Amino acid sequence: MKMIPAKTILQKNKTNDWFGNDYNMNLYRGCCHGCIYCDSRSDCYRVEDFDIVGAKENALEILRDELKRKVRTGIIGTGAMSDPYNPFEKTELLTRHSLELINAYNFGVTVITKSSLITRDTDLYCEIAEHSPVLCKMTITTADDNLSRILEPDVSLSSERFEALAKLSDSGLFTGITMMPVLPFIEDTEENIRSIVRLAHDAGVKCIYPFFGVTLRANQREYFFDELDKRFPDSGLRQRYIRQFGDNYECISPDFRKLWKVFMNESDRFGILYEMKSIIAAYKRGYEDTQLSFF
Repeated sequence: MKMIPAKTILQKNKTNDWFGNDYNMNLYRGCCHGCIYCDSRSDCYRVEDFDIVGAKENALEILRDELKRKVRTGIIGTGAMSDPYNPFEKTELLTRHSLELINAYNFGVTVITKSSLITRDTDLYCEIAEHSPVLCKMTITTADDNLSRILEPDVSLSSERFEALAKLSDSGLFTGITMMPVLPFIEDTEENIRSIVRLAHDAGVKCIYPFFGVTLRANQREYFFDELDKRFPDSGLRQRYIRQFGDNYECISPDFRKLWKVFMNESDRFGILYEMKSIIAAYKRGYEDTQLSFF
């Protein structure tokens, strides 16, 4: 891990239509999970040496000052560009200490991760939930641990993520899954979708937000194709992607309509939310009078 300079930690969002986040918070930069499909590897984000994790210098001091200056509270989202529970978080504790600050200044939080380490901070999420909305999400794209290990070699197995969600749910927290990307020709099967929804229900998950495809752009596209060749030798997957999608940014599963129908039916059967407005309304319910109040 390396240290990188930082001037700000919180970025104000123009809208809060992405899981209700008013701010984005990235304490780390880069990622060592090795997921073959990660959009954050794209050139447009200008992250050099993406596979080396960087921790932002004086991150907690900067965050404290920014929270102190906010006239109104809001929801802080973390995990969009780098996983807040990367392996270095075990000792660096930047995420844990940031949650302590978020709690102290009465902000809410949404988090997204692929690490079961999130359960370490269950106590803080529960404390924040006493005064502000909390949404704890895991990215899960396959119910198969063996396939998970191929696509996401250095993260918690899918089964471990479901176990973590169950622990968070049992603590009374609002939990969800971002089921994205669902890789065409690899994960886009009815069996996989049904399994994820069923296991989500078993874990007490309240919402799943899916994307039945993958986004590919400069740098990420080349990396993804190279990894397909390495991890699925003689499969012809690279050529299949090129024939099907060309240079398209969004590579939507050819079975999108069928998978969406299966997903909706299964989610409705288990009472799992999947529309963004419904998800935001549900995890914020009961906090309307306390959130966004003046200090």
